Amino acid sequence: MNVGSVLVSGASRGLGAHLCRRLAADGWPVAVNYRSDADGAARVVAGIVAAGGTAAAFRADVTDEQEVRRLAAEVKETLAPVRVVVANATGPQPEARAEDVTWQDHLDQLTFFVKSPTLLLQATLPHMRRLGGGRFIHIGSEMTERALPGFSAYNAAKGAQLILARTWARELGGDNVTVNVVAPGWIPVERHGPLTDDDTRDYVAGIPLGRIGTPQDIADVVAFLASDASRFITGERITVNGGYTSG
Repeated sequence: MNVGSVLVSGASRGLGAHLCRRLAADGWPVAVNYRSDADGAARVVAGIVAAGGTAAAFRADVTDEQEVRRLAAEVKETLAPVRVVVANATGPQPEARAEDVTWQDHLDQLTFFVKSPTLLLQATLPHMRRLGGGRFIHIGSEMTERALPGFSAYNAAKGAQLILARTWARELGGDNVTVNVVAPGWIPVERHGPLTDDDTRDYVAGIPLGRIGTPQDIADVVAFLASDASRFITGERITVNGGYTSG
Protein backbone atom coordinates (compact mmCIF):
# COMPACT_ATOMS: atom_id res chain seq x y z
CA MET A 1 0.00 0.00 0.00
CA ASN A 2 2.87 2.43 0.73
CA VAL A 3 3.25 3.35 -2.93
CA GLY A 4 2.76 7.10 -3.13
CA SER A 5 2.88 9.73 -0.44
CA VAL A 6 0.76 11.09 2.40
CA LEU A 7 -0.27 14.74 2.52
CA VAL A 8 -1.25 16.12 5.94
CA SER A 9 -2.70 19.62 5.95
CA GLY A 10 -2.10 21.95 8.88
CA ALA A 11 0.82 19.87 10.07
CA SER A 12 3.46 22.22 11.46
CA ARG A 13 2.41 21.63 15.07
CA GLY A 14 -0.28 20.12 17.28
CA LEU A 15 -2.20 17.07 16.15
CA GLY A 16 -1.02 17.43 12.55
CA ALA A 17 2.61 17.11 13.57
CA HIS A 18 1.85 13.93 15.53
CA LEU A 19 -0.01 12.50 12.54
CA CYS A 20 2.99 13.14 10.30
CA ARG A 21 5.40 11.42 12.66
CA ARG A 22 3.12 8.40 13.07
CA LEU A 23 2.54 7.96 9.34
CA ALA A 24 6.26 8.35 8.62
CA ALA A 25 6.97 5.60 11.15
CA ASP A 26 4.82 3.32 8.97
CA GLY A 27 7.10 4.02 6.02
CA TRP A 28 5.09 6.69 4.23
CA PRO A 29 6.84 9.63 2.59
CA VAL A 30 5.04 12.50 4.33
CA ALA A 31 4.21 15.95 2.95
CA VAL A 32 4.07 18.31 5.92
CA ASN A 33 1.79 21.17 4.89
CA TYR A 34 1.86 24.55 6.61
CA ARG A 35 0.58 28.04 5.85
CA SER A 36 2.81 30.32 7.94
CA ASP A 37 4.77 28.29 10.52
CA ALA A 38 7.80 27.40 8.41
CA ASP A 39 9.98 26.79 11.47
CA GLY A 40 7.47 24.39 12.98
CA ALA A 41 7.15 22.44 9.75
CA ALA A 42 10.93 22.27 9.45
CA ARG A 43 11.15 20.82 12.96
CA VAL A 44 8.57 18.15 12.11
CA VAL A 45 10.50 17.21 8.97
CA ALA A 46 13.84 17.17 10.81
CA GLY A 47 12.43 14.86 13.49
CA ILE A 48 11.06 12.45 10.91
CA VAL A 49 14.32 12.37 8.96
CA ALA A 50 16.34 11.90 12.16
CA ALA A 51 14.17 8.86 12.96
CA GLY A 52 14.92 7.36 9.54
CA GLY A 53 11.79 8.50 7.73
CA THR A 54 11.09 10.57 4.63
CA ALA A 55 9.36 13.95 4.73
CA ALA A 56 9.37 17.42 3.23
CA ALA A 57 7.63 20.67 4.15
CA PHE A 58 5.26 22.40 1.72
CA ARG A 59 3.84 25.87 2.20
CA ALA A 60 0.30 26.39 0.93
CA ASP A 61 -2.97 27.92 2.03
CA VAL A 62 -5.26 24.91 1.67
CA THR A 63 -8.31 27.15 1.36
CA ASP A 64 -6.97 28.64 -1.89
CA GLU A 65 -7.61 26.67 -5.08
CA GLN A 66 -4.48 27.69 -6.94
CA GLU A 67 -2.24 27.04 -3.99
CA VAL A 68 -3.73 23.59 -3.41
CA ARG A 69 -3.13 22.64 -7.04
CA ARG A 70 0.44 23.84 -6.76
CA LEU A 71 0.82 21.93 -3.50
CA ALA A 72 -0.31 18.65 -5.03
CA ALA A 73 2.05 19.10 -7.98
CA GLU A 74 5.01 19.91 -5.73
CA VAL A 75 4.38 16.90 -3.49
CA LYS A 76 4.24 14.64 -6.55
CA GLU A 77 7.49 16.08 -7.89
CA THR A 78 9.37 16.08 -4.57
CA LEU A 79 8.11 12.89 -2.89
CA ALA A 80 5.60 10.84 -4.90
CA PRO A 81 2.03 11.08 -6.16
CA VAL A 82 -0.39 11.55 -3.28
CA ARG A 83 -2.13 8.36 -2.22
CA VAL A 84 -3.40 9.49 1.19
CA VAL A 85 -4.77 12.87 2.25
CA VAL A 86 -5.36 13.75 5.90
CA ALA A 87 -7.50 16.91 5.99
CA ASN A 88 -6.45 18.31 9.35
CA ALA A 89 -6.15 22.08 8.80
CA THR A 90 -8.38 24.30 10.92
CA GLY A 91 -8.75 27.96 11.74
CA PRO A 92 -9.98 30.03 14.70
CA GLN A 93 -13.11 28.75 16.39
CA PRO A 94 -14.71 31.77 18.06
CA GLU A 95 -17.59 31.27 20.47
CA ALA A 96 -20.84 33.11 19.68
CA ARG A 97 -24.41 32.67 20.87
CA ALA A 98 -27.22 32.12 18.36
CA GLU A 99 -28.28 35.75 18.47
CA ASP A 100 -24.74 36.92 17.73
CA VAL A 101 -23.36 34.43 15.21
CA THR A 102 -22.97 35.87 11.72
CA TRP A 103 -23.16 34.33 8.29
CA GLN A 104 -19.47 35.12 7.93
CA ASP A 105 -18.81 33.01 11.05
CA HIS A 106 -20.48 30.10 9.25
CA LEU A 107 -18.57 30.73 6.04
CA ASP A 108 -15.26 30.85 7.92
CA GLN A 109 -15.86 27.37 9.35
CA LEU A 110 -17.18 25.95 6.07
CA THR A 111 -14.03 27.24 4.36
CA PHE A 112 -11.87 24.93 6.45
CA PHE A 113 -14.14 21.91 6.75
CA VAL A 114 -15.88 21.81 3.35
CA LYS A 115 -13.99 24.02 0.89
CA SER A 116 -10.47 22.96 1.85
CA PRO A 117 -11.18 19.19 1.78
CA THR A 118 -12.93 19.65 -1.57
CA LEU A 119 -9.91 21.43 -3.03
CA LEU A 120 -7.55 18.80 -1.63
CA LEU A 121 -9.60 15.94 -3.05
CA GLN A 122 -9.92 17.51 -6.49
CA ALA A 123 -6.17 18.18 -6.68
CA THR A 124 -5.09 14.71 -5.54
CA LEU A 125 -7.78 12.42 -6.94
CA PRO A 126 -5.96 12.09 -10.29
CA HIS A 127 -2.89 10.86 -8.35
CA MET A 128 -4.97 8.25 -6.51
CA ARG A 129 -6.64 7.04 -9.67
CA ARG A 130 -3.29 6.56 -11.40
CA LEU A 131 -2.04 4.64 -8.36
CA GLY A 132 -5.09 2.38 -8.39
CA GLY A 133 -6.67 3.74 -5.22
CA GLY A 134 -6.21 5.93 -2.21
CA ARG A 135 -7.42 7.19 1.13
CA PHE A 136 -9.03 10.48 2.14
CA ILE A 137 -9.21 10.96 5.90
CA HIS A 138 -11.07 13.90 7.40
CA ILE A 139 -10.28 15.00 10.94
CA GLY A 140 -13.72 15.61 12.39
CA SER A 141 -14.90 16.28 15.93
CA GLU A 142 -17.07 14.88 18.70
CA MET A 143 -18.75 18.30 18.73
CA THR A 144 -21.36 17.16 16.23
CA GLU A 145 -22.68 14.92 19.02
CA ARG A 146 -22.06 17.23 21.97
CA ALA A 147 -23.57 20.27 20.21
CA LEU A 148 -22.06 22.67 22.73
CA PRO A 149 -23.86 26.01 22.91
CA GLY A 150 -21.92 28.89 21.43
CA PHE A 151 -20.31 26.83 18.68
CA SER A 152 -23.13 26.57 16.15
CA ALA A 153 -20.96 27.66 13.20
CA TYR A 154 -18.22 25.15 14.03
CA ASN A 155 -20.67 22.34 14.80
CA ALA A 156 -22.66 22.91 11.62
CA ALA A 157 -19.52 22.87 9.47
CA LYS A 158 -18.30 19.67 11.09
CA GLY A 159 -21.70 18.11 10.40
CA ALA A 160 -21.41 19.17 6.76
CA GLN A 161 -17.92 17.66 6.62
CA LEU A 162 -19.31 14.30 7.77
CA ILE A 163 -22.01 14.18 5.09
CA LEU A 164 -19.46 15.31 2.52
CA ALA A 165 -17.28 12.35 3.46
CA ARG A 166 -20.13 9.86 3.28
CA THR A 167 -21.19 11.15 -0.13
CA TRP A 168 -17.64 10.95 -1.47
CA ALA A 169 -17.34 7.41 -0.14
CA ARG A 170 -20.24 6.38 -2.38
CA GLU A 171 -18.97 8.33 -5.36
CA LEU A 172 -15.36 7.15 -5.21
CA GLY A 173 -15.70 3.51 -4.20
CA GLY A 174 -15.37 2.47 -7.82
CA ASP A 175 -11.96 4.14 -7.89
CA ASN A 176 -10.86 2.17 -4.82
CA VAL A 177 -10.67 5.44 -2.89
CA THR A 178 -11.97 5.20 0.67
CA VAL A 179 -13.22 8.24 2.57
CA ASN A 180 -13.57 8.25 6.33
CA VAL A 181 -13.75 10.64 9.28
CA VAL A 182 -11.75 10.38 12.50
CA ALA A 183 -13.54 12.39 15.20
CA PRO A 184 -11.32 13.19 18.19
CA GLY A 185 -12.54 14.21 21.59
CA TRP A 186 -10.65 16.84 23.53
CA ILE A 187 -6.99 16.21 22.73
CA PRO A 188 -4.78 18.81 24.42
CA VAL A 189 -2.02 20.14 22.16
CA GLU A 190 0.13 23.29 22.10
CA ARG A 191 -2.73 25.67 21.29
CA HIS A 192 -4.49 24.75 24.55
CA GLY A 193 -1.52 25.95 26.59
CA PRO A 194 -0.46 24.34 29.89
CA LEU A 195 -3.26 22.35 31.55
CA THR A 196 -3.59 20.95 35.05
CA ASP A 197 -5.66 18.05 36.33
CA ASP A 198 -8.16 20.63 37.59
CA ASP A 199 -8.58 21.92 34.02
CA THR A 200 -9.49 18.49 32.64
CA ARG A 201 -11.22 16.93 35.67
CA ASP A 202 -14.82 17.61 34.60
CA TYR A 203 -14.26 16.32 31.09
CA VAL A 204 -12.37 13.23 32.24
CA ALA A 205 -15.18 12.43 34.69
CA GLY A 206 -17.37 11.66 31.68
CA ILE A 207 -14.86 9.35 29.96
CA PRO A 208 -15.44 5.64 30.66
CA LEU A 209 -11.74 4.91 30.10
CA GLY A 210 -10.87 7.44 32.78
CA ARG A 211 -8.21 9.61 31.12
CA ILE A 212 -7.78 12.49 28.72
CA GLY A 213 -6.94 11.54 25.14
CA THR A 214 -3.53 11.99 23.56
CA PRO A 215 -2.46 12.81 20.00
CA GLN A 216 -1.09 9.29 19.74
CA ASP A 217 -4.59 7.90 20.29
CA ILE A 218 -5.76 9.76 17.20
CA ALA A 219 -2.62 9.11 15.16
CA ASP A 220 -2.91 5.35 15.58
CA VAL A 221 -6.45 5.37 14.17
CA VAL A 222 -5.43 7.60 11.26
CA ALA A 223 -2.49 5.30 10.53
CA PHE A 224 -4.87 2.33 10.45
CA LEU A 225 -7.21 4.08 8.00
CA ALA A 226 -4.23 4.99 5.80
CA SER A 227 -3.10 1.37 5.70
CA ASP A 228 -4.21 -1.57 3.59
CA ALA A 229 -5.78 -3.07 6.71
CA SER A 230 -8.68 -0.60 6.31
CA ARG A 231 -9.31 -1.51 2.67
CA PHE A 232 -13.00 -2.47 3.24
CA ILE A 233 -13.92 0.52 5.42
CA THR A 234 -15.40 3.62 3.84
CA GLY A 235 -18.02 6.22 4.67
CA GLU A 236 -17.43 5.73 8.38
CA ARG A 237 -16.97 8.11 11.30
CA ILE A 238 -14.70 6.76 14.04
CA THR A 239 -15.03 8.68 17.28
CA VAL A 240 -11.88 8.54 19.40
CA ASN A 241 -12.73 9.93 22.82
CA GLY A 242 -12.56 7.06 25.30
CA GLY A 243 -16.33 6.61 25.18
CA TYR A 244 -17.23 10.17 26.19
CA THR A 245 -20.15 10.33 23.75
CA SER A 246 -21.13 6.65 23.92
CA GLY A 247 -24.55 5.57 25.05
